[in-house]
Amino acid sequence: MNNWYRRTLVGLGILFVTFFCISIALIKPKYKYQFNPQPSELTYNLSNGERVFNASGCGSCHLDPNGSTPSLILAGGHALKTDFGTFYSPNISPHKIYGIGSWTLKNFSDAVRNGISPNKNHYFPSFPYNSYQGMSDEDLVDLYQFLMSLSPSEKRNKPHDLHFPFVLRELVGFWKHLYFYSVQNDYSKEPEGKYLVEALGHCAECHTPRTILGGLNNKRSLAGAKPIKNEGAAPNITPHKTGIGNWTIDDIINYLDTGFTPDFDSAGGHMVAVITNLSKLPKKDLVEIAKYIKSIKPVASN
Repeated sequence: MNNWYRRTLVGLGILFVTFFCISIALIKPKYKYQFNPQPSELTYNLSNGERVFNASGCGSCHLDPNGSTPSLILAGGHALKTDFGTFYSPNISPHKIYGIGSWTLKNFSDAVRNGISPNKNHYFPSFPYNSYQGMSDEDLVDLYQFLMSLSPSEKRNKPHDLHFPFVLRELVGFWKHLYFYSVQNDYSKEPEGKYLVEALGHCAECHTPRTILGGLNNKRSLAGAKPIKNEGAAPNITPHKTGIGNWTIDDIINYLDTGFTPDFDSAGGHMVAVITNLSKLPKKDLVEIAKYIKSIKPVASN
């Protein structure tokens, strides 16, 4: 074996090992947010937890689609059809085997704000942790305690039905480097309306168009998108004339409370469940949401 051939093999070997090590580093779950308070440090407010539950739209995806008694059974099972395949919402009731009843507060925080399961696996970004990462510690604790106060469900989770290679959770590690780790979502000094719209309400997840890899195209934030396959598009909700530019703050408040638009139309599709949640919020929250929506940059519809 001549020296050139030997050097070539060594070089290729080094390249392969380097590529392998970099890939492992990229796909390995990283804990962007650390939250592990001692139980003695915690206080919580179940009323605020319910408010956060409604503002975050947890029921829209996780309520039992077949109905249940009592009504707040977070059994999951809703299908979300996308170009990547079909995602099914999981059971997030406090059942210790089939739900999240065995989760610690740290487990819950890692799921909601890091997109990482208790088994240290990536969650697919159909779970909107890219928005929820901005949730405050107080609201996180209150939401956790509220969920744990609900009735458990024995319903087993339905596995996602995804196209290859999107079924591989390891690829989410690469996705997070593109769309998650670099995002700074600290709303502690921001208007309450911005926090409600961008973090808890995760409005961008449906109303902002996405890139070919499923990341949000933030240059067209809230300008309308088609997030769910074979269903209607989420409309432009910026104050552009092709969006809701002619709506007043009172029009927006009334829509969020009743589902009726200024021209006497009504919410349809998935927005019906969103309105059901938002209508339960205190009036002051709806006012803050409306004020913020009217203040954002107008963007023309596609």
